Amino acid sequence: MNKIPNPSRPVPPSAQGEAGLEEARLRQQAIGVKLRHMFDEVVNEPVPEEFLEILRRADERSSGGNGA
Repeated sequence: MNKIPNPSRPVPPSAQGEAGLEEARLRQQAIGVKLRHMFDEVVNEPVPEEFLEILRRADERSSGGNGA
């Protein structure tokens, strides 16, 4: 037999726990979405020219074979 919840009766503690778990899942999901958005913004930022120059010099040293 299916039990239909009665709105005038309080929610049992086990159902409150389930609701709390669902709320926690939704909160974690929202945090995940925001973190992915922030990560995408950082990944899409341009690399500073000074950093690119450091990388170019490192490549020249490693391919130049002078060992210094």
